[in-house]
Amino acid sequence: MSAPLEVVMSSDASSQLWNVSVFDVHSGSSLLSYRGGNSSARTLCLVNGQYLLSAQLAKNFINVWEIHRKEQLQQKIVCPGAVTCISASADGVFLAAGVGEAIYLWEVSTGKLLYVVTRHYQDVTCVKFTDDGSHFVSGGKDSVVLVWSLSSVIQVDLSYAPEPRHILSHHSLPITDLHCGMMGAQARVATASLDQTVKLWEVSSGELLLSVLFDVEIMSVTLDPCEHFLFCGGSDGNIFQVSLCTQGASADKSFQCEGEGKRTFKGHRKMVTCLSVSMDGTLLVSGSHDESVRLWDVQSKQCVRCFAHKGPVTNASIVVAPANMFLPDSRPSVPLPRFSRHQLESDGGQSGEACVRLGLYAQEEEPAYLQKADRLDALMNSVSDKWLLGDGENSKARVAELEEEVQTLKKVNKDLYDFSSQLLTKAT
Repeated sequence: MSAPLEVVMSSDASSQLWNVSVFDVHSGSSLLSYRGGNSSARTLCLVNGQYLLSAQLAKNFINVWEIHRKEQLQQKIVCPGAVTCISASADGVFLAAGVGEAIYLWEVSTGKLLYVVTRHYQDVTCVKFTDDGSHFVSGGKDSVVLVWSLSSVIQVDLSYAPEPRHILSHHSLPITDLHCGMMGAQARVATASLDQTVKLWEVSSGELLLSVLFDVEIMSVTLDPCEHFLFCGGSDGNIFQVSLCTQGASADKSFQCEGEGKRTFKGHRKMVTCLSVSMDGTLLVSGSHDESVRLWDVQSKQCVRCFAHKGPVTNASIVVAPANMFLPDSRPSVPLPRFSRHQLESDGGQSGEACVRLGLYAQEEEPAYLQKADRLDALMNSVSDKWLLGDGENSKARVAELEEEVQTLKKVNKDLYDFSSQLLTKAT
């Protein structure tokens, strides 16, 4: 079996050549491009390997393309306001988008708006799902990071306002970026802020694990798949590498940009807006307002390839190419429906149907096999006890009535059969 193909997907704010472009990681050749409009930062995402989504810059709609088609006009998902960030769950079931101070959560297959989360006090700047889709994390201009359990948001009682699992409020200025690691609910989350710090948190407990202070504002952050290093993109164009494996390191540390050149990637001339690491952790891709996307060798800190753009780069990431990306005859297995803009809107707002789901906390735990056996045994014993305590006569009478009714039904069935046979015999 061949190794999965990794590609670089990037977008910029100009839309002069295309909206989104796909490059080969190793050769640097252009593989695909998606035209129509432009893309705002932190809004480029794949949905179930079949659709590519990105929000139009400062507009109230999301551009949609089928992932495999080279020449196509983008579809549009109209939203209640300008979209600031987008994230899809890994299984493609849910889509979350930041619109102003709210987070809109849709079910992709039906387009139903499941809930509108309104706990941020200023615009939401970034939202990400954990790799298992059990949680999503949001950050905003209010300097607060919120960890949400998905099951608590899509619950039965729509009058109940869900509460975040954790409120992470150690930043003092707006959140610029966040990255969710692996391991689902046990993952670690890295957050970057204009307060010149990057912080590392634990999703399960909400505990602050590490805080790193820089000399410049940090605009983007990511982790390598093994979570050995933090990569932080600065407003000055530098990218800083922070080791997470240092023995005896304290929870608070400072990264002196001038004195730690061996752990700095130098090449961009303006702020670094986006970062992503390859599956094997050897390559780092970065996008910048200097209108370039650079591919770096992590070990040597050298730029191995540069992709030119015609405007400030808003999104750049290394992704595994979906299996149908380069198959022109393939079609999405499920068509993308019209997305609702109101929570009770369904089928064009005609039926008023509400989509109801049980949260994990509201579901009873499935009993084990031995528990079922014990329950059945107890039920049989209770029936036997009732029989011995005097209910036996009534039960016997009821059984006799049922047996008589069965015999009557058998006789009627036999008479019908004989009558039908006689009719068929005469007809022949």
